[in-house]
Amino acid sequence: APWCGHCKALAPEYAKAAKVLADKESTIKLAKVDATIEPELAEKYGIRGYPTLKFFRSGSHVDYTGGREQDTIVSWLEKKTGPAAKELETVEAAEEFLKENNVAVVGFFKDRDSKEAKAFMSTAVAVDDYPFGVTSSEDVYKKYEAKCGSALPLIVDFSHETAQKIFGGEIKSHLLFFISKEAGHLKEFVEPAKEVAKKFREQILFVTIDADQEDHTRILEFFGMKKDEVPSLRIIRLEEDMAKYKPETNDLSADKILEFVQSFLDGKVKQHLLSQDLPEDWDKEPVKVLVATKFDEVAFDKTKDVLVEFYAPWCGHCKQLVPIYDKLGEKYKDSDSVVVAKIDATANELEHTKISSFPTIYLYRKGDNEKVEFKGERTLEGFVKFLEGEKDEQPEEEDKEEKPTKDEL
Repeated sequence: APWCGHCKALAPEYAKAAKVLADKESTIKLAKVDATIEPELAEKYGIRGYPTLKFFRSGSHVDYTGGREQDTIVSWLEKKTGPAAKELETVEAAEEFLKENNVAVVGFFKDRDSKEAKAFMSTAVAVDDYPFGVTSSEDVYKKYEAKCGSALPLIVDFSHETAQKIFGGEIKSHLLFFISKEAGHLKEFVEPAKEVAKKFREQILFVTIDADQEDHTRILEFFGMKKDEVPSLRIIRLEEDMAKYKPETNDLSADKILEFVQSFLDGKVKQHLLSQDLPEDWDKEPVKVLVATKFDEVAFDKTKDVLVEFYAPWCGHCKQLVPIYDKLGEKYKDSDSVVVAKIDATANELEHTKISSFPTIYLYRKGDNEKVEFKGERTLEGFVKFLEGEKDEQPEEEDKEEKPTKDEL
């Protein structure tokens, strides 16, 4: 339908897929129907939402169940019209297959009647998202340092369809390529990195994230990145509170990527902690505005009790707290021993303090700098009592809003 946003998003990918098939001289054709001016046709095929894609073959049709990007569209269609796994008899055939597909799965099986080979072929039939290849060639085995009975994933493109596979896999360290497909970054940077991905395939999963897609804006924000920083690399380790790592340079050559990954695996890369720039007027208001680079200097001042609210801009409870917290700041603005402060915990990260829900409020006590969490009533009276010595007699904690999980991202 002309007014459908999802249809507009699909249109360029659909056109690219059509061109790829045409360039291959494929017999598969792509077509489209404006259902708003062909209501009878839409009714005939039970169209109830847009876009709906159906695949017609020899007069019968099935629902399209693949992705909505060029490569997943082509992969799905080729699987429906050919073998579930393409036979790769030579190194040249394997190289061409991997060059054509940003994401590919290759099975190395000499005995096609083995339990493992049959399971692989069954998976190839069932999974529409990726193209599958299979080989028994010794030359191909040698080229990709494979052994019989193994499967080789290369570089995964992040999408709604692949997200669960990425996060749910056994490999918990991921190298993320933030790229622009429109700018040709796949060919320029990702293709040359496939040899690096092959070297580390059992230790790090290589993932591409297309920054051109609006759906991926939140992921860029999570890494504190702007679109003008693309192309760029990050490593994320899911097992350690989604710790992030950033290369020292933005050189995306294969050699530099290999160096970055090896340094990470050797434990030589420090965790990359987000920090906003310190505002010039950070301490002008009664409630001081902290950032990661200024935090320790203020919070660990042994001569002062420092109360810090860790907030998120989107958090409803945090917004409700603003007028109360401002009054608290006003009350102690002239104090020599109490500082009231806040920090945007979505844009600033601290090695010693991890925040999972909002608002989280900690008092960093003078003298020993012990960190005590505020769990009392979020009223002016509640905060004052807490600051003036009743820290051990707090009522039950109020509701908080949880930090987005990796699945929500």
